[in-house]
Amino acid sequence: MKKLLFITDLYPVMEDEKTTPRTLYNFVQGFRASGVDVDVIKPNFILNSFLRKKPFYKTGLYNDVFNVNYHTPFWGDIEKKLHNSSVLNTNYSAIVSHMPSGSIFARKLACGLNLPLVCGIHVSDLEVLTKPLYSIYFKGELLKTFRQAKLLACRSDVIKKRLLKLYPKFENKVITAYSGVDENIIVDRTNEIINQDKIKVLTCANFKKRKNIDKVIKACKGLESFDLTVIGDGAQRKQLEKIDPAVKFTGHLPHDKVLEEMKHSDIFVLASVGETLGMVYLEAMASGCITVATKDDGVDGIINDSINGFLTTPDVTNIKNTLLNIKNMNPDSLKALRCNSYNTIKMFGQNAMCSYYLQQILKIL
Repeated sequence: MKKLLFITDLYPVMEDEKTTPRTLYNFVQGFRASGVDVDVIKPNFILNSFLRKKPFYKTGLYNDVFNVNYHTPFWGDIEKKLHNSSVLNTNYSAIVSHMPSGSIFARKLACGLNLPLVCGIHVSDLEVLTKPLYSIYFKGELLKTFRQAKLLACRSDVIKKRLLKLYPKFENKVITAYSGVDENIIVDRTNEIINQDKIKVLTCANFKKRKNIDKVIKACKGLESFDLTVIGDGAQRKQLEKIDPAVKFTGHLPHDKVLEEMKHSDIFVLASVGETLGMVYLEAMASGCITVATKDDGVDGIINDSINGFLTTPDVTNIKNTLLNIKNMNPDSLKALRCNSYNTIKMFGQNAMCSYYLQQILKIL
């Protein structure tokens, strides 16, 4: 049996963590379901964790995750703090890493254990490679890591294109490793007809500037027959509520309630930027929403404009025009688009995406 060591700082230590995405957790669970044994290390550069406002845990084993804290960004002997785990005495087949800190840590560990390395590439990796802030230390360390890696698994087609534009020499070892949705949430709403007198629009995100919730609210403001619901919370909430009193704000909702809202909405729109992928778009498609995403970001490549959804630039005018375009579509065109969306999301089930990623990892062994 193959055994993998999965290393990332983007992993929930506790089940009830609200601020940590579960996409990498889902990969690990999928690998395990396929019969591969997986151990997880969460290396935590404490300053980075503080800046990102992530939950803090002491070094130690939590369920099946070994959380290990470092005051420096993995300088010197990183293995000293791992002696309380079984990592150094286990026969792994490979190390799989995600996120810049996780990958830099993984490279140093892979050298010590003489193991092949797979690196998942996120938006944050591209930021390290391109922003001057990271040029002193992190960029060089991350490039060393990518050069050493046997496989680079970009988390979207957009990220793959951007990485290869920067470093075309990586082409022979780059794949796209998408996340997938739980197949059980996919519903067929292809025959539904939109009530033109009351079009239900939904958006959902943590209220951060890059999510552009304000632009969605402004785009919907004053549009006849469009009712907007906003799911999420954050420091910007009071400011957002002032833009249009007619908008319904639900606050933070549990995941199952979000999916329920999606299934009762006609259009999902989020003009977010800087997304690695954006699982919320896939979940909206799975829930039968006509889905509007940002051009050249996240799910661009899964969503093809006017074919199985819509792509917009993140500004009020284009968001508004996209919504009006959907309203004015004839029933046959709208049904064709919804059918295309349904057929697309069926190809992006969680099991299929996990299986593909795992097969690409096993190929290098």
